[in-house]
Amino acid sequence: MVSDVHGNTGALAKAGQGADALVCLGDLVLFLDYADHSRGIFPDLFGVENADLIVELRTARRFDDARELGRRLWSELDVDRDTAIESAVRRQYAELFAAFPTPTFATYGNVDIPALWPEYAGPGTTVLDGERIEIGGRVFGFVGGGLRTPMRTPYEISDEEYAAKVEALGEVDVLCSHIPPDVPDLTYDTVARRFERGSRALLDAIRRTRPRYALFGHVHQPLARRMRIGATECVNVGHFAATGRPWSLEW
Repeated sequence: MVSDVHGNTGALAKAGQGADALVCLGDLVLFLDYADHSRGIFPDLFGVENADLIVELRTARRFDDARELGRRLWSELDVDRDTAIESAVRRQYAELFAAFPTPTFATYGNVDIPALWPEYAGPGTTVLDGERIEIGGRVFGFVGGGLRTPMRTPYEISDEEYAAKVEALGEVDVLCSHIPPDVPDLTYDTVARRFERGSRALLDAIRRTRPRYALFGHVHQPLARRMRIGATECVNVGHFAATGRPWSLEW
């Protein structure tokens, strides 16, 4: 199981070795690497110095200033913003989806563009969002995307829309999502020094339906990587872009 792949195609190609299936919890796209500002769509278009600056602004939570910088940079580019981003994302998706083993079960992260996935997901990749499927005799439920934030990443939706997808799953053995349940220890990033958005609907579903596992990613350096909520083991499966190591679920 992997999450937050962010362009790590080489490790992704090996992630399913020895496993019956690979589960991917999203964020395939690498727009900007906060650890290495030379990597990603943003520095490819605007250079490392501008990447340094926008990371500095976002880290300081100066989101309006970061958006103004972005608007200025895009206005100076010779290509339309949406066209440039889609072209870069397509190049990344072509490599990443080709690296998925068969079978792979995947859902979207908040930086993904769901409308493009059907073009790249081969017959061995099953994409699920607000849906459930049986894998190895256990029922897995998938909820993709993130909740709305000042970052305004591509696949952020309203709390109500997200809650409806969680509700549609019903009772499952393994609850899979990109973002964590709304628990401070699971949503606080110790390096970014901020709380990411977690889902209250996920937390309520865990307490109500008591899945055996709740698995997620999104928070790259969480205060707590795992904890129990009642009968449910909650696990952040890891920042795959940085570690290149999948998390294994065995039964």
